[in-house]
Amino acid sequence: MKAVHLIKRAVGSFSQSPPSRVGIAKAQDVLNQAEFTVWTEMQYRDQRHSIAVLDRFDELVPTARTCERAAALLHDVGKNISGLGFVWRVTATLVGPRSRRFAEYHNHEELGAELLMGISDPRTVELVRGSAKDEVSLQLRAADDI
Repeated sequence: MKAVHLIKRAVGSFSQSPPSRVGIAKAQDVLNQAEFTVWTEMQYRDQRHSIAVLDRFDELVPTARTCERAAALLHDVGKNISGLGFVWRVTATLVGPRSRRFAEYHNHEELGAELLMGISDPRTVELVRGSAKDEVSLQLRAADDI
């Protein structure tokens, strides 16, 4: 990961405030009910980040399908499984997957995809897993590089 990306993410993660009502409404508009429930279980910092990623993704791929837009909102949903807070996430990023929880944090794409199987479109799952290798997946990664 690029250091600039990590620093920007860390600075944006200090706040514990929930996303705006507009952001929440946007998530509700894109996600199905089961996905929205999973999204609301994410930490507020991850919810705010996912909305920012969706906004950037929409600019990069204005013709994206709803299932692809859902992936922008859900791309970090697996991070919640580790249960790590801000300081431990920074530590896990710096030291690597040295414990079960750190490994879960580093494996968040696969864990998120597993969480979404059966409730999301297969395309959403593929994009969250990071296994898609097409222009949309490249643009989703670019949108996340904030």
